[in-house]
This record gives sequence, structure tokens and C-alpha cells, in this order.
Amino acid sequence: MRLIPIIKSAMVIMALTSVTVCAQAQDIAGDWQGTLSAGGGELRLVLHIGKNTDGSLKATLDSIDQPGANNIPVSSIALKNSKLSLAVDAVHGTYDGTLSSDSKTIKGTWSQGRALSLDFQRATAPIKTEHKPAKPSDIDGTWLGTLDTGAAKLRIVFHIVNTEDGLMATMDSPDQGANGLPTTAVTRDGASLKIEAKQIGGIFSGKIASDLSSIDGAWSQGGSSVPLVLKRAKD
Repeated sequence: MRLIPIIKSAMVIMALTSVTVCAQAQDIAGDWQGTLSAGGGELRLVLHIGKNTDGSLKATLDSIDQPGANNIPVSSIALKNSKLSLAVDAVHGTYDGTLSSDSKTIKGTWSQGRALSLDFQRATAPIKTEHKPAKPSDIDGTWLGTLDTGAAKLRIVFHIVNTEDGLMATMDSPDQGANGLPTTAVTRDGASLKIEAKQIGGIFSGKIASDLSSIDGAWSQGGSSVPLVLKRAKD
């Protein structure tokens, strides 16, 4: 069972490089959001397209489900006859798509080792990646458990925090060197807790103990389910 993200982001981003293109009749500037599905996981992507002072296009890419994968520079971008093409050299990826006549959708293919379908929709509101803290909930803190897959034992750590937008969590898999993986949703209904990490196709579902000392549940990923009991950890 691997918890490795699909796309590797560049460690250091020094500058944004753009390619000069002719002004386009269709307006493609703005924020675009899409979801890349592969290997049972999902990655939410946000494409920010703007214009330089000379009218040429420029862009950056965010992979919001991966730590530190924001403002990845788009090395080249061109729009001609509704055909959009861009290259992201930092992750060795390219994208080719077609802009709809109403300039609201882009349907295309992301290529990075293999070709995957990727459609973008215009973002109707700013994409929020930062969440202000709120009064801590009774399950705020660090929770540690061990997955016994039969072939190996993997420690799993969830860091849960309450924010103005509700409960949020990040996930560590220390034995795989994966730390700070953001989860895509945290849902609580009384003693029932669900933490989803769509980027790796994983879900934790459990019951919170009445004394708030443990959460007894299971981790599901790739069609299989393994028991996972989380206990509070001081560090």
C-alpha cells in the first residue's frame, strides 16, 4: 500500500517563465480548476492564467492536495484557434485542450509519463488554500495509529485542527517519508469521524471513544480495508 502522491512538485521555484503569443479573440485569463484521476487517487489542480503587459499569456499551476505544490511555473503557454497548449517543465508535464465557445470549460489531456483526461472549469470563486484557526474542538491534536497490511506495518499520523471553515487535517506516513499530506475532507457526525484523502484514494472511518482517547476505525484504499485505531499523541 503506497501513499506516494502522483505528481512530484519542484522543490524550488525561482521565477515564472512565459512565452509570448498573439492576443486571442477568446478571453482565457482567470482561474481554472480541474481534477486529475489516476491509480485510484485524485489531485485537484488550479491553473492561474494571466497576461503580461504586452498581452502575452503567462500561467502558474497549483496542485492543492500536495504540500508545497503551489505556484508551479508554466514554462510555455499558447492559445490558437481555441486550442490551448502548455508545458510545465518543473514536473515534466504537458497539457493540450480545447477551449469551449463560451470560454467556460477546457477539455483536454494531461501528459506526464502517460496521458490522462483532464478538464478545467472556470473558478466561480477564489480557490481557498489557507484556513484561519477557530476555537479548538475536542479532537484537535495529533492522532497516531499503525496499519498492519500483512506485508508491512506502517505508522499513520493525523493532525486535526478546527478552522473557521470546519475541521481540517493533514496526514503523515513516517515510514514512507511522507509528511504533511493534506486531506480533502474531514466529516464528523457525533462520534463518527471520516477523513478523506482523495489524492491517494484513501478514507479513514472511525468512532470516537467517549473519553476522547482513541478513534477505533479502518483505513480503506484500493478496494481493501485494514483496521486502524488512532490514539492521541503528545508529539
